[in-house]
Amino acid sequence: MMQMTSISRMTLRVTLAASLMAAVGPSVAATSADPGGTWLTEDGRARIRVERCGVKREQICGFIVWMKESNDAKGDPVTDIRNPDIAKRARPLLGHQFIMGLAPNSEGQFAGQIYNAENGKSYEITLWREAPDKLKVRGCMLSLLCATQVWTPTVNVLPGQLVGMTGDPTGPRPDKEWAQETKARPIAAAKINK
Repeated sequence: MMQMTSISRMTLRVTLAASLMAAVGPSVAATSADPGGTWLTEDGRARIRVERCGVKREQICGFIVWMKESNDAKGDPVTDIRNPDIAKRARPLLGHQFIMGLAPNSEGQFAGQIYNAENGKSYEITLWREAPDKLKVRGCMLSLLCATQVWTPTVNVLPGQLVGMTGDPTGPRPDKEWAQETKARPIAAAKINK
């Protein structure tokens, strides 16, 4: 059996994804307000891939696809050492899903939970695209103490950045506990890999 090259697989995936988007209609297709894309965080320490997820692709998930400091002082990958679940403390942060299935709200924004690996806690967030070059991310503790960041889009690829599709070996991976209902892997890619 002839093995497909990565370019052939990518071409096939793009074609299938475009066909799928045409088939499911405009409710899922990206709009100018759609937050999808790869974004540089306000502090410049990470790039986050934001994409559609969930059964009907109506939710938003986010993955760390590049980190300024992806290795610790020993040269090992930075891991989720502050996770309250001891079994999860060895997982690398690069490729980690930390925005979990944000749902659209009545204001045209997406709201839900974000995981903060710096302290091992989850917080309520809302995100929305204010302009083509601005993604606003508002995080809140107890719905009272809130702060907003502005993330900017990226178009280039930096060394060490994950570029594969979600779930592929060269892409970010959805975490099992969040992927069951908010699986961010494109449907077209899932069919190719079976």
